[in-house]
Amino acid sequence: MIDHASPHDPGQFWTRANESFADLVARTSPGTLPHPGQGEQLAAHGTTVLAVVHADGVLMAGDRRATQGNQISQRDIRKVFAADESTLIGIAGSAGFAVDLAKLFGVELAHYEKIEGTPLSFSGKANRLGGLIRDHLGLAMQGFVVVPLLAGWDPRTGSGRIMGYDATGGHYEEESFACIGSGAAFARGSLKKLYRPGLGAERAAMIALQALFDAADDDSATGGPDIVRAIYPTIASVGPDGLDEWTPDRVGSLVEAMIEQRRTGPDGAGEEPR
Repeated sequence: MIDHASPHDPGQFWTRANESFADLVARTSPGTLPHPGQGEQLAAHGTTVLAVVHADGVLMAGDRRATQGNQISQRDIRKVFAADESTLIGIAGSAGFAVDLAKLFGVELAHYEKIEGTPLSFSGKANRLGGLIRDHLGLAMQGFVVVPLLAGWDPRTGSGRIMGYDATGGHYEEESFACIGSGAAFARGSLKKLYRPGLGAERAAMIALQALFDAADDDSATGGPDIVRAIYPTIASVGPDGLDEWTPDRVGSLVEAMIEQRRTGPDGAGEEPR
């Protein structure tokens, strides 16, 4: 809790470093930020998230399962977040810190825009997220690793872009699609067969669901669609028209179509003719 009764030096709030919300909080109320010593509390782990570039922007999808050891700790965790109207962040790894990181990143972008009067560029967002990850390297060294995935619409290039990260905050641009989490290898294999340049958003969502289904088939920490509970993967897309967050009903309709296809090919979606 911030002690509002305690005096603050007004000068703390108006230094040139104010475009970083995390830096501002670190100076004025450092106790409210996650501390490396609290890493032992972050036991649950999130798993598979992927992003796919399509003709109208870029789409991100994630399964809903979190695990703790060999147990399912949550069946409906959200792993895909809108950082702003043109940027998506997906999380994999230690769930507690990962969710906090995604929320802090969204506040960072909003704070920067309020202070500077203009949105941060996509490259700037990628650098800022890398800095936030690097600030918590101590947690990664204790085994509580978080590896996010960044995707967004870049008005400067007029295209969707994807950025992958490592545990040290290093970031690397990915072409066409990218996957993170324990089921990433299985999802990537599926996307290699199904992805085609220039596909539409609806088709991108379908191959994303196919890839998550394949990952869940081989990775116990990745959850497939739960028809009984109506728990489906999270899907969101960004493009020149802004953010498009898919409703559960919309995702459910696509899941039903995918499962119908799987009845004739349960071992996975085959490669389409070129």
